[in-house]
Parts: sequence; C-alpha cells; structure tokens
Amino acid sequence: MAYRAPVEDVSFLLKSCTSLPRLMEEGIVDLSFDLVDSVLEEAGKFAASEVAPLDPVSDKEGCTLKDGAVATPTGVRAAYAAWAAAGWPSVAAEERFGGQHLPVALTSALTEFWNSACPSFGICGVLTMGAVEALTAHGAKALQDTYLPNLVAGTWTGTMNLTEPQAGSDLSALRARAEPKGDGTYRIFGTKIFITYGEHDVAENIVHLVLARLPGAPAGTRGISLFLVPKFLVNADGSLGARNDAVCTGIEHKLGLHGSPTCTMTFGDKGEGAVGWLIGEENRGLNCMFTMMNNARLAVGVQGVAIAERATQRAIAFAKERRQGKAAGYQGEGMAPIVAHPDVQRTLLTMRAETLAARAICLMTADALDRYHRLPDPAARAAALAEASLLTPVAKAFSTDIGIEVASMGVQVHGGMGYIEETGAAQHLRDARIFAIYEGTNGIQAIDLVTRKIGQNGGDVVEALIADCRTVAADVTAVNAVEFGHMGVRLGEAVDAFATATRKMLDWLGEDQGKALAGATPYLRLFARAAGGAYLAKAALAAHRARTEGESDPRLAARIALARFFAENLATEARGLCESVIGGAGAVLEAEAVLALD
Repeated sequence: MAYRAPVEDVSFLLKSCTSLPRLMEEGIVDLSFDLVDSVLEEAGKFAASEVAPLDPVSDKEGCTLKDGAVATPTGVRAAYAAWAAAGWPSVAAEERFGGQHLPVALTSALTEFWNSACPSFGICGVLTMGAVEALTAHGAKALQDTYLPNLVAGTWTGTMNLTEPQAGSDLSALRARAEPKGDGTYRIFGTKIFITYGEHDVAENIVHLVLARLPGAPAGTRGISLFLVPKFLVNADGSLGARNDAVCTGIEHKLGLHGSPTCTMTFGDKGEGAVGWLIGEENRGLNCMFTMMNNARLAVGVQGVAIAERATQRAIAFAKERRQGKAAGYQGEGMAPIVAHPDVQRTLLTMRAETLAARAICLMTADALDRYHRLPDPAARAAALAEASLLTPVAKAFSTDIGIEVASMGVQVHGGMGYIEETGAAQHLRDARIFAIYEGTNGIQAIDLVTRKIGQNGGDVVEALIADCRTVAADVTAVNAVEFGHMGVRLGEAVDAFATATRKMLDWLGEDQGKALAGATPYLRLFARAAGGAYLAKAALAAHRARTEGESDPRLAARIALARFFAENLATEARGLCESVIGGAGAVLEAEAVLALD
C-alpha cells in the first residue's frame, strides 16, 4: 500500500490550533502558509517516493555487523544521500550553522512524514537534530564551528550515549569514565548499549555525545559530564583524520525497527582511550543531555503518531477492498466491503481519531517550544517553556501508547491476514512497540508529569491549560449545530474530570506522594483525553466557521465528525479514569499479597 503524507490534516491543525498564524502576522516568524504548505507538500512527496519503499526492505534485511562496521539495508544509503542533498537535515538548525530555522511545529510535522514512511530511517535524523540542539545550547564555539555545519548538512550524524549494561533508566549508576589530558581533551573509557545508529554506512562521520564521570566526581547524577566523541577525529582544516577508539562491538536483534542499527559501543578498548571534548561544564552533563532528550521525547511522540497514521492508512485501504458478509444497509451486489460494517467503522474511526488527537498534542507541544524560542517578552517565553514542559511527557507517552494501540487495531482490521507478514500490518505493531520504552519509558513520563510538571508555579500552568480546554468546550456548546452532536457536553465532562483529578494529584504531592505515583499513568491518559479532545474541538470550530463562510471542502465536515466521534466515544473514558486516579490508588498500594504469590 502506498503511503500518502497527511499534508492537509497537518496544515489545518497548524492554522487552526497553533500560534503559528499569530507569529507570522507579528513578524516573529518570517514565513507564509503558502510556503509552509509547499514545504509540507515537498516533504510528503519525498517521504512517499524515496523513503517509504525502504520500509519493507529494511524490515526484511536488517543491518549486519562485520569487523566493527555496520551495513544498512539495501537502498538506505542512497536514500539518505538524496535526503541530505535536498536539505531536509537542516530544517530545524539555526541559520548561522547552515540551518533553515523553521518552526518546531513545522519540523515536527516533517519528522512525522519521515517516520511514517520508514521509522527505522527517520530515527537517524531525530538523533542528529538532538545532537545539534545540545551542541548549539552548550557547546564551546570551537566545537560548534567544527561539528555543527556538517551535522546540520547531514554529512555527519549524531548519537546519544546514555545507557550502560548495569544502568538502564537509572543514570546514577553510570560507570563510563573520562580522564583529562591537560590539553583540553579527555580520554573516554566504557561501554554503552542500545545506541541508535551508533555505527552505520550512511554518513562520513558519527558524532557521539557520551555521558561519563570525571575523576573525583560526586556520586549519582550530580557527577556526570557530557563529552563529544567523534568516530573519526577532525583535522585542523576540517578534513577527517584518524579513526577514534570508539567501536561498535555488537548490534541487537530486535522485535522491530530492523533497519535501524542498535549498537553496543565500546570506548577506549585499545587502551589509550577514545578522544573526547567536554560539552558544557564538568559534572553538569545531565543538564546538557536533557536538552537533547527533551527534543528526542517530543520526536518519539511524533514517531508514535507516524506509525499510527501509517497503520490507519493501511487498514482503511484494506477495509475498502476486503469483502465479507452482508452489512446492514449495504445495497451493492455480493459480499459487502468490510468498511461497510459498523463495528469495522468504529475501529477505523477510533484509529483515525486517536491518531489525530496524538498529532494535535505533539503539535501543541511544538508550538509552545516555538513561543519559548521566539517570543521577545521574557515573561511570555517563560510561560511558554512551562507549557512545553507540562505537555512533553503527555506528548511522548500518550502518542507512543496510541501508536501501539492503533497498530494493533490495524492488525485486527486485517483479520488473519494482519498476522501474516506479507500485508505489512504486523510490521507496524512490531516497530511501534519500542516507542513506549526508549527516551524514558512511559511510566517514567507519567511520574515526571505528576511529580514535576503539574506542580509548576503552584499548579498555575496546568490550571491555565484546563481553563483553555473548558473555554473550548463552552464555545462548542454555544455553536448549537446539529453536526456537533453532544461534543460540547461530553468534552465539558472530560475537562471537569481532568480538573478534579488534577486537584487531587496536587493535594497528594504535599501529603501522600505514593498515591500520586500509583495514579500517574491513568492521570496522564485522562490529561490526554481532555486536552486531545479540546484540540480536535478547536479544529472543528475552525472547520465550522469555514463552512459557514461558504467553503465546500468535504474535509471540513469530516473534521467536525471526527472531533464529535472523539468526544462522544473516547473522551467519555475521562470520568472512569478520574475514578481510577482518585479511588484506585489503594488497590495498587495494598496489592503486596498478589505480587507475593509469584
């Protein structure tokens, strides 16, 4: 099945939900929507024609390791070269380093297209963008001048080296060490695992960002520093020099993402150590790395959206072709296409609505980052950063959960054929499963949300978001249009449940944090049900205005129908989730007897 980038859906959300139109009008962003739509169209075409054909090939062939060198699947190297030549790696970076400095909301949409087309290809650019951001924010000028132009151009790629065999999510257990040489360089020793694109054949050089400890560093996360360790050292004239002592000593055999090499990287195995340079300050490496990780967490949320979009497109195409049984009201000859059966319709609508809600949450997170980076007023920028911080764990966790759930529904729509690899439906489910795990598991995202994010400014940040959602619900109710159904009422109920659970969470943070942690995951889903429903309703209001002004695009009616479906069929879960958050903590905390049986 051919992939088609959802250009119209993305463009409509950018225009109706984000701040991008206002930033353009005020001259803060020097773009027009004609240009934005052109960028989206061109990216969509490239994703469909150049990247999407790699997906089944990458899954079947995987990567191979021989003598420390990784060979990527057939066609990946050529596609990457074409992608870099077209300028796509440079879209987010600052202009002084050769970038285009496009808004995060727009570059996030492009990230979705690459990852829908082939997620094992798309993740390489995600890591490089994160390395660019970390170097831009924390790197010394000499490092920026040497490495950023090539990273931005895509000539070199970047990695993030955190995890070690004994230290998964707990970075305080890291053992990799760095020894200063007195000449501004360090020697890095240690082993890192699960390093995405740690070794490959698609670019000239690989720039590793590595967490390690200096001699005498404090214990725990307070004693971690960040270092730049290139695969090839760089000569004074910018040419590539000797091979550094940073070697891939293994690649993982995985459930999915077979075309993305997941490497074990060994630093300093030859004895003298891998040459590295400090990024930022000593013992402040985690702060620098979080710049990269926050970028990556939003991007991984976008990966969840991407896989959901691809699975939905495949399922809808199959449902229109596959014929089985008689459907109520079907007037055609012979068996009905399964898309005519109400239960299949419900499944497909759920897939489409969940995907769009996850996309909206990711774009609104990106929009908050745009306001943080670009608004001139310091207070407005601080408020935007707080909003982005609040939304990031929701964008990452909800969207990646949805990627898995929608991909699973896609297999179900295909029936037995979905379990057969040749249809491609099963690959989406296998590929999606890692998104809820890497860049901070979704459980960690929920913990971050309730322990750090909703309490920002005494809870004012989350209360402001709740107020915005409530305003949207009221606006929908005020329209009183038949095509909106009970959207306003159901959305209002979801927002009320969100507000109730939030107040309880804020109380627990000061009284009984155990209960807050026990309810963190259902609370995050409740947050997404209310916020996602509000964003879709906001888009529906914009579609309604366009229709009343005479526009006849059938997609406008579809946007309203999808927002209504979400409100009346999915946002209704909010009240039950609120009960789970508030009343279910005891059943979690007092379940020792159950777990002791095993």
